[in-house]
Amino acid sequence: MYVGLRPAAGRRPACRAGPPQRTLPRATRTPAPGCPDRAATPSAVGQNRGVDELLRALAGLSLVDRHLDDVLTEITAVARDGLPGAEATSITLIRRGRAFTAAFAGELALSADELQYERGFGPCMDAGRAGLTLVVDDMRTEERWPDYARRVTDLGVLSSLSVPLPFQGETVGALNNYATRPEAFGEEARVLGEQVAAAVAVAVANADAVARAGDAAENMQAAMRSRAVIEQAKGILMERHRLTADAAFTVLTRASQRSNTKLRDVAEELARTGVLPGL
Repeated sequence: MYVGLRPAAGRRPACRAGPPQRTLPRATRTPAPGCPDRAATPSAVGQNRGVDELLRALAGLSLVDRHLDDVLTEITAVARDGLPGAEATSITLIRRGRAFTAAFAGELALSADELQYERGFGPCMDAGRAGLTLVVDDMRTEERWPDYARRVTDLGVLSSLSVPLPFQGETVGALNNYATRPEAFGEEARVLGEQVAAAVAVAVANADAVARAGDAAENMQAAMRSRAVIEQAKGILMERHRLTADAAFTVLTRASQRSNTKLRDVAEELARTGVLPGL
């Protein structure tokens, strides 16, 4: 006769052993009500913890007052460290049909990427273009990209995982992961890689937007400086030759054409030395 202890208040009863049951396939095995699946729990907990830590690291990256290349390099390193099996990681971006490595963690990733760019195809480029996760378990037997597989094997790469970045618009890309052993990327790595790629895509887009905003601000400041020095040069000519503003600007443009010099440079020369180039 089974004798059990009364569970403490607020605690889940222990799972009681039942009669022997037929073993179901791993994918369909369901734990009894109230009882955890002990075989799956450690892996799931570890994977969730890895995802949480990785996403926290990406969310904590600073994008302000930093160059885009520096931000992407840090993002790539964080992604590599969070993906099981990855020994080198890179981000491929494709803009207006041209593919390039925006950032990489490990020279192996850059070399493998460039082999694909030379050919115009390969797992990372095709993953970005098609929006599909592409896995190569063993480069020595790979048949989809045989020429690339032979060349990258010489570099020591035996398996890869390419996950598309969910960009919208003209820019597409992929998170590329490489390993020097075959079958380095299992199902957990693929699932995690897709989650990481989504977070990386957001970070890349934000960093790109910050960089564009910074470039726009610098261009605006440069334009304002140019306008200021041109106005100064116009004032000199107006005072010196008693010209109107339009006539002074015409003199500057003609001097620029005759000397084959940018209008801003002509204005700066006049403001600095009092001499108008091209006369």
